[in-house]
Amino acid sequence: MKGSEEWLVRYMEGASKHFIIPVYQRNYDWKTEQCKQLYDDLVKVIQQERKSHFFGSIVSVSDPDGKMLDFLIIDGQQRLTTVSLLLLAMYNLMREGVVTPAVPNLSQRIYEEYLVDKWQPEEKRIKLKPIKNDREAFGRLFSSADEHVADSNLTINYQYFYERIQRQEISVDELFEAISRLEIINISLNHEDNPQLIFESLNSTGLDLSEGDKIRNYVLMGLPSKEQELYYENYWNKIEVCTGYDVSSFIRDYLSIRQQSTPAIKHIYVKFKQYVEDRKQDTESLLQDLLLYAKRYEILLKGNSQYEAVNDCIYRLNRLKTTITRPFLMETLRMHQEGHISADDLAEIFRTIETYLFRRTICDLPTNALNKIFLMLHREIIRLDRTESDYLNKFKYILLSKKESGAFPSDDEFVEKLSTKNIYTMKGESKYYLFERLENAGTVETKDVWMHLDKGVYSIEHIMPQTLSPTWIKELGPDYEQTHSLWLHRLANLTLTGYNSQYRNAPFCEKRDMEHGFKSSGLRINQWIWQQDSWGEKELEERNDLLTQQALDIWSFPETDYQPQQKQLDSVSLEEDTILTGKLISKFSFRGVEHPVNSWVDMYQQVLMMLHAEDKSILTKLAVSHDPNLELASHFSTSEDAFNTCRPIDHNIFVWTGTDTQYKINVLKKLFPLFDVDLSELVMFLRENGEADDNELERHQIRRKYWAYLLPSLREKSGIFQNVNPSKMNWITGFLGYSGVSINCIAKFDGARVELYLGSADKERNKRLYDFLHSNQDEIEKQLTRRLIWSRADDRKASRIYFSADNMDVSNENDWPRMAEFHATATAEMRKAFSPLLEEYFRNA
Repeated sequence: MKGSEEWLVRYMEGASKHFIIPVYQRNYDWKTEQCKQLYDDLVKVIQQERKSHFFGSIVSVSDPDGKMLDFLIIDGQQRLTTVSLLLLAMYNLMREGVVTPAVPNLSQRIYEEYLVDKWQPEEKRIKLKPIKNDREAFGRLFSSADEHVADSNLTINYQYFYERIQRQEISVDELFEAISRLEIINISLNHEDNPQLIFESLNSTGLDLSEGDKIRNYVLMGLPSKEQELYYENYWNKIEVCTGYDVSSFIRDYLSIRQQSTPAIKHIYVKFKQYVEDRKQDTESLLQDLLLYAKRYEILLKGNSQYEAVNDCIYRLNRLKTTITRPFLMETLRMHQEGHISADDLAEIFRTIETYLFRRTICDLPTNALNKIFLMLHREIIRLDRTESDYLNKFKYILLSKKESGAFPSDDEFVEKLSTKNIYTMKGESKYYLFERLENAGTVETKDVWMHLDKGVYSIEHIMPQTLSPTWIKELGPDYEQTHSLWLHRLANLTLTGYNSQYRNAPFCEKRDMEHGFKSSGLRINQWIWQQDSWGEKELEERNDLLTQQALDIWSFPETDYQPQQKQLDSVSLEEDTILTGKLISKFSFRGVEHPVNSWVDMYQQVLMMLHAEDKSILTKLAVSHDPNLELASHFSTSEDAFNTCRPIDHNIFVWTGTDTQYKINVLKKLFPLFDVDLSELVMFLRENGEADDNELERHQIRRKYWAYLLPSLREKSGIFQNVNPSKMNWITGFLGYSGVSINCIAKFDGARVELYLGSADKERNKRLYDFLHSNQDEIEKQLTRRLIWSRADDRKASRIYFSADNMDVSNENDWPRMAEFHATATAEMRKAFSPLLEEYFRNA
């Protein structure tokens, strides 16, 4: 390898030089902003009389299958192509007489030295040879404007230069002089050099290339030129087309299937390279497998299977942006293609997933568990009896057996949440989806609800308006305030309309009978509404019953009589918020490899040893540190005498194990990011009958008894917790009608707490809401009779605002009256103080 400074024009000049962009390189993708920056720099070179301007490096190797002056461009194609576009725009403008150079024959010099090899046949004359589609677009720029490929990046940037030159900020002669002062590092490789390693080194920052770009280069770069062309045409180009040119996302899902572990976005290339090198798979068989999966991926992107029911479901899943299901769905498509799943069963699997996801959305169940569920789902199905038979029933059984954060909401849970949820402020995609299904499900005479909502032809409107007129107040009766507050944003009071917004506050009969009103609406969802004579609590309750029954028909709960011979273990990933104290562990899976263990301490020690093997600096630093401010340092030591109970991690590193299960889990959650390992990589499998001991069972019984004692007064005073049952956990949750926002009551052995919990899946959303509430702290606390504690918790996803009470013990029944009084009154006080602000925030969000 040789490297030296060189003027770019010197590097490019010479009629017989050809610059070939190898097929493994990405398409030309510089945007207008980069072209503008280059042109601005060239203008400054002249105006500020700069002697030179550094323009980066160009790495090339002579083509072993070509002529002596045919150069394969390993790195620098974006710069080289952009300058060629600029020179071509200058040449065409001079040839057309739009600009006139002072130097005679400048246009001829540019054309014959930098753009073409005039001694070659017409089809080989252009010196720069981009890849495939880019090559055609570049070639057409040498022709008349009506032949240009308008949507190509090359054409767009050429047109930018063509127009910018005509501004005459500097003359065309000065522009060429500025280009002549562009300086590069010319790195010329020998055939003995490894282009891939050099390429990786040059692009180690990952700023210029996507993970998919780097994978393409890795797969194709080491091959002879003829094989590169063959494999690019037969495989890689087809893979790019199938995946919508988002190869990075596809490879991430492919690795998830193959390794049962989802790589971080920034590590896809590294993980893919490790995968290929570990398998020692030849290039063509690897590309064949990638293409097979890319074709399945294309079905999930475009909904172009041979089955209409599957395609319709895919369209809806894509509208909901549910990409997390793709690894599993690619496997189901493979199973169908291999004859293990019928077309009807395939469609039912897609529908069941759609139902599972939407019921969970309505019930505000967390999404962070879904990655692990869909990652492991196919393996869990096969593991039931080690066969591909009866796949649909096994699939249903596995989904229905999920608990807690992975649960499939029951009919009762779904109906309760759908009836009471603030639908109007739901996320747009989910809200549109709900109304599209209510309108179109079960009929062949469908309306294009998606398009009309997207274009604003339809809107989701309140029947009883947000602002009550005197007429509405009279119609609603003496309890109008309660009716309005309770039903305003619920499903029963919402519908699809196309009427003018100026009628939103009109009386019901006017809304019903006016032009484009409910009576003239062609929408099925409005047929029952226009048959009503008035609109009040009675009609709202009736419509709620109708819509929830329709919802149960659309998103029906799956049924199966499948029972495995051996019961499957429940599983929890580290990224979930499940409380594991009191549970028993059977085994764990780390990065897709399962390890049987007898206890949580065994799991804790083994996971730490695996992490330590990857990077010994982290735990070593914690073990040798005596800094009390260094988080986690107190858990590790170089001496086993430092702790009453500990386990060895290395020959001179020990970890404190005298903590409960949940404490260990929390330590791992803090350690994984230090090792740059995703929390979902660790999955723990729980034993059946997983309560640990008699003491744990007793604690559960005490809590259930206390919650049963508390709930009647809590419901009466706070107005929430209506559908909450006594729990074995030390908390119960009351929902306020806003996704991710709840009031939690906590009963401990040393105190009690009532907290406003801001815990949606979106950390930034939680912090914005917290900051809004905190900005109104004075207004809130004026209404309170007790001290409020504010906890933004920047290092955590959720934020909390809470009341706390000490000197009471849930295990002591003598303390229950005092604890229950605290829980009930504090909850009522908290709801009253925060509800107006929450309503204001979500109304304006």
